[in-house]
Amino acid sequence: MTSADGGPGEYGAGELLGEQFKGLPLGAVTTAGEIAAGRWNVLRGHTSTPVAVLRRSALEHNIETMLQYCDAAGVSLAPHAKTTLSPQLVARQEAAGAWAFTAAVPYHVQLLWAFGVQRVLLANELLDPAALAWVAAELAAHPERELVCYLDSHVGLDAAAFAVAASGGTRRLPVVVELGYEGGRTGVRSQDDAVTLAQAVGASPHLRLVGVAAYEGTLATVRTPASLAAVDTFLHEVKQLASRLAGLGLFDPETEPIVTAGGSMFFDRVTAVLGPLAADGFRIVLRSGCYLTHDHGLYASASPATAAGWVLPAFESALEVWARVVSRPEPGLALLNAGRRDVSHDAGLPMPLRGHSADGVHVDLSTATVTALSDQHAFLQVPPDNPLAVGDLVGLGISHPCTTLDRWRLLLLVDDDYDVVGSARTYF
Repeated sequence: MTSADGGPGEYGAGELLGEQFKGLPLGAVTTAGEIAAGRWNVLRGHTSTPVAVLRRSALEHNIETMLQYCDAAGVSLAPHAKTTLSPQLVARQEAAGAWAFTAAVPYHVQLLWAFGVQRVLLANELLDPAALAWVAAELAAHPERELVCYLDSHVGLDAAAFAVAASGGTRRLPVVVELGYEGGRTGVRSQDDAVTLAQAVGASPHLRLVGVAAYEGTLATVRTPASLAAVDTFLHEVKQLASRLAGLGLFDPETEPIVTAGGSMFFDRVTAVLGPLAADGFRIVLRSGCYLTHDHGLYASASPATAAGWVLPAFESALEVWARVVSRPEPGLALLNAGRRDVSHDAGLPMPLRGHSADGVHVDLSTATVTALSDQHAFLQVPPDNPLAVGDLVGLGISHPCTTLDRWRLLLLVDDDYDVVGSARTYF
């Protein structure tokens, strides 16, 4: 899926990294390709703080685990690139066999194509006239590129068809009809409406129907029997729609039809319910993204790896933010120099993992708690007799990695000794 200009990991490799990237040692100027030559170590204080790191061993473990899962389940993976928007991390996923990559908005499509990815799934309705015109022109000019777009309205259909016609290209734009549910996100709300829309796609000389899409993730944020039942009920509707459209002969006969769903919390239910469609010639495509970095909160407690039937190794949290104790003004309070500008807090406050003193001694923080965040500080409640001191480092675990990753333009890749061995640039 890489272009002749190189793979995703090569995008921006020569860019100078300096004062505009927090976490680097102050005064350092380097490139992504040379960053390991600095021989920095986070725990020895070589970087500035706060600093966001990715543990290389955990990344590799999670990629391999998801690969094993998909192979065993007979499904394909189109990781949601919005999780990291990083060419280096996209490259690792591509090398592990990702079938495609998922974008959320047209800007992500542009980035992924620039990274060198060729097959992109835009998991959203595309209505911006300027974006539609650009996409149609790019597809006409680059036959090696592929894009599949969502569709849930006749307005969207007409807009896409107009853009393709105006581009002068001969390629029909592949689209999938998105099925939604009452009170949910995008997607037509009934199978009958989906069939009507699919028939209209078939009548258009500029579009072709290549599958069905859905997203189950907004049905629940926890894995309870009731939430799993709700997810399964919706996915059975998706399965029925796919079979119905196939029975009506509405899918493009020259394309393998896809059925795509699956965030990072219920992808096991997607494979269980939709997996049997593979026997009818469908490709089942998961769009999970957060499995890559995992976390210490939301997904640590609610990913499919926590389910009783999971037989593979558990995912590991790769993302940590390290901060320094800048004040211990009260016996039970320590202030860290990382706050809302550095760590996510939409799905729970960060969790203290461990402390590291200036002389290299481990500091137990198992009974410590982050109780609040301000813009640049975390309030860490500790037992009054805890030895954590001003100047010590504290590693913070994250809940919901997406909203930490988009606060960092550069993440340092570290080995298990916290030696910096590389980096991941983000483009939020």
